[in-house]
Amino acid sequence: MRRFFFPGERAGLTKRPSRLTGFRALLAGGTLLTVLTLILQPATEVRGCSNYGGNGNGTAFADEGWDLTYHVLLLVWLLTVITEQLLPITWNGRMAGPVIARGVLAVTLTLIACCGIGLKLLILCH
Repeated sequence: MRRFFFPGERAGLTKRPSRLTGFRALLAGGTLLTVLTLILQPATEVRGCSNYGGNGNGTAFADEGWDLTYHVLLLVWLLTVITEQLLPITWNGRMAGPVIARGVLAVTLTLIACCGIGLKLLILCH
């Protein structure tokens, strides 16, 4: 059975894939979280914690509401990177090997960043 396409319908299938395909969520989320981190200015050493010199749990942020919100944003970033790797548009025009390599690289970089930032901020003041 032959399928017919309208004149511009296959245009997306013949374009050369972008080099950023599969890395857009990684780059956009990383940029947004970097800007948010610079704005919030969390404590980077124990002396900057709200409970320094005392007992109990403190926070690395000026407002303790960001303790949960920031880590939820890290989780959302990781999930969006994984979701982007599962979208068919990410695979368009590529062989299986490069798709898998790009996906593993993007998810691994995001996971390392999330764990590195998240764990440091979680255990710093507790």
